[in-house]
This record gives sequence, C-alpha cells and structure tokens, in this order.
Amino acid sequence: MPRISLVIPAFNEEQFLPALLDSVDVARARYSRGQTEVEVIVANNCSTDRTSEIARSRGCVVADVDKPVIAASRNGGALAATGDIVAFIDADCTIHPETFNVIEDTMSSQKAVAGATGARFDRSSLGIAATTLLGEVLFFLANLDIGVVFCRRADWEAVGGYDENLKVAEDVEFLVALKQLGKKRGQRFVRAKGARAKTSARKFDTRGDWHYFTMGPPTAVFYLLLNRSALQKQMGDSLISEYWYDVRKALPSSRGSE
Repeated sequence: MPRISLVIPAFNEEQFLPALLDSVDVARARYSRGQTEVEVIVANNCSTDRTSEIARSRGCVVADVDKPVIAASRNGGALAATGDIVAFIDADCTIHPETFNVIEDTMSSQKAVAGATGARFDRSSLGIAATTLLGEVLFFLANLDIGVVFCRRADWEAVGGYDENLKVAEDVEFLVALKQLGKKRGQRFVRAKGARAKTSARKFDTRGDWHYFTMGPPTAVFYLLLNRSALQKQMGDSLISEYWYDVRKALPSSRGSE
C-alpha cells in the first residue's frame, strides 16, 4: 500500500494534464520513502477529450466519476485511494519537486490534521499580482490555503469528504470541516512551506487580468466569512458553470499532442 495517494480531478484536461504528471514524476523521484510510495489517481469527470487516455498511458489509476461536479470528482478519486494520506491538486497545476517530502514532514506529526502547500500563478501582471495579494490576505485571516491540499484518508472519511451539493467553494468547506475536526483533538491546519504549486492563469486569459475586481469582491467577502451556501446562491448556477466549469471550452485544444 502506498503512503500518499494524489488525487487529480479532471474534466477535459488534455491540455494541462501532461505537464502536471511530468511534475509529479519529478516529485515522486525526490520522495524520501521512494516513488512507489505515491499513487496517482486521475478522477475523470465526464471528459470528452483524451484526459483518460493520457492518464492511463502515464500509469495513473483512472477513477471515472459521472456526476459533473468537482466535489464529486475529488470524492471519487479519494474513494479509489489506498494511501494513508490523500492529497488533492487541480489538473491545471504543476507541483513542486519537494511536495511529497513536505507532505510527509507535515503529516508525520500528530499535531497536524491537514495542510496545503500554497500556489502561485504561472504568469504575472499587475492585475494578477493584485488578485494574489488579496487572496493571500484572505487566506492568512482564515488560516487556509490552496495548492496541494492533504490530510489523512481516515479524516477525509470522518468529515464526509467534499460536499457534493456545492458547485463552488467546496474546497473551503472541506478545509473548515477538517479544522473543526482537528480542534477537537488539539490539532491544527498547516500552511506548509517549501513546496508551493504553480497554477494556470487560464481564467485571467479568458476574462482579463483584472476580472476578479469586477466580479470578485462579493466572492472574497463570502470566502472570508466562510458562507459557502450564500456564495453559491448569490452567484447562481449559470455564472458558476461559466466561470468554474466551462473555461476549458474557451481554450484551444491540444488534441493529438501530449
């Protein structure tokens, strides 16, 4: 049985998945326990492109998830996991070479209930820098983070996984539930250092580098207040689908290349 199961939720991610898997290979090779101690699970969430084919060709476990919600995709991947620790990273990211060592160091202590590595965008501009600064302030105030999120598999089960009724901010809900679980045990959430992931700026590419400040402030307030249901109600299904789920339709396909 592996030590760590890395879950990658993926809907039509043939363009970004190969780069992520390349970075995972590097990090597995650097893992102190050995690369066989990390299993990689691609949760294929109703993809119509070569996502599943690419994942299998790279030796990943493919878990097919039929419910077109990212929370269901994360849960479907975790259900297929066999490691003591489950980690989650979005398919349009790449991970740091020291990722698995940082996860190991963090979770080897019983003082930690969960953690996250943090992330930065793969390009920068004044608008993206301003968005990043706002996000860092909010994460600091809420003691949360993004990037590679990880916890013990038993604790993922204990909090019921990701809330599949939420189409947005399900990751916030999940971390809040883990923090509450850890508080009862005297454990804490760790903003891990030294393995920051890199995430694509594709939403900025399609909507503009300052778009967060035209649609974002209400979103930021709800994230800060951790009112996920109100956030979903305020944004509405059409905007949620357009912003979080349909962005891949606006990007050029890499069909035929890996």
